[in-house]
Amino acid sequence: DSMRKFVPLALLGLLALGAAGCVTTADGYGKQKVVYHVNSDDPKILKAAVGNVQNHINAVGKDNIDLKVVMHGNGLALLQVAKEDQDMKSKVDSLKLQGIGFQVCGNTLKGKKLNYKTDLYDVSEKDIVPSGVAEIAHLQKLGYTYVKP
Repeated sequence: DSMRKFVPLALLGLLALGAAGCVTTADGYGKQKVVYHVNSDDPKILKAAVGNVQNHINAVGKDNIDLKVVMHGNGLALLQVAKEDQDMKSKVDSLKLQGIGFQVCGNTLKGKKLNYKTDLYDVSEKDIVPSGVAEIAHLQKLGYTYVKP
């Protein structure tokens, strides 16, 4: 008889532990590692990309997210636009203050003959990766989820 009472209680205990394990933040998303892939110079896509990143941070919490924006090809336009456009500049600044990394493809810099110091907004040597596509694949191998805005 005591065994019959014990089993359901033990199961309830395991269920409670399981539920608690799933919900690590108030909103239930837990910690996330994400790479956003930007390779378009369409102004609507660039605006959507920075908006998506901010919405993602808002949903998960800046302490629960490791998010990198990798730009190659025409995607470098995001940081070209930010040089001139005050709205884009402030969005990039805000995202960086929240811990978001912006990574620039070295191949694209060479191919388009761009100088990261003068042609792009707020890029330092540590932001440049040899290859944008290889970086995205590498990050996915490290457990980053791929997002294409």
